Amino acid sequence: PIVRIPIGETYMIKQVLDAGAQTLLIPMVESADQARELVRATRYPPTGVRGVGSALARASNFNAIPDYLTTADDQICLTVQLESRAGVAALDEILEIEGIDGVFIGPSDLAADMGMIGKADSPEMQSILKELLERIKASGKAAGILALSTASVSRALDSGACFIGVGIDVLLFAESMRKLAANPTAPG
Repeated sequence: PIVRIPIGETYMIKQVLDAGAQTLLIPMVESADQARELVRATRYPPTGVRGVGSALARASNFNAIPDYLTTADDQICLTVQLESRAGVAALDEILEIEGIDGVFIGPSDLAADMGMIGKADSPEMQSILKELLERIKASGKAAGILALSTASVSRALDSGACFIGVGIDVLLFAESMRKLAANPTAPG
């Protein structure tokens, strides 16, 4: 499972890691410096700033995993989310950072920041997304994207995406509620 925290704050990262998460998705990453700080937040000293109170953490099974402190860093998967022109401009630098395992593209936010709000499916935006996914894949990092239609999933796979968000919980819930409201006697 991937835990997407609302913002890349060190204290939030520490909390979800101590709770047992091992794969994180951090939104709105816009610079290599920011990405480096996120890596530091996921690592124990001396390479990072994660607190060493593992005996109190679910992640270490409350100190029942004898080598947890020496093996935990290698078990973290850190994925950053690219959603702005600033992030695109910093992509090559971000891809060089050890500890960044993947880059996930948020096409709607990226399109909006590029002056194409509501047009993530436009040919121009699709060309940009294709190029970004190809660059991420070529770097050896995991390339991911949100793709909510069959066509966008196919395009993402063809461009090198290896993980794809194919649904949004609240949209799925809203769609089901609309169907039920339109036909309340239908089985369901």
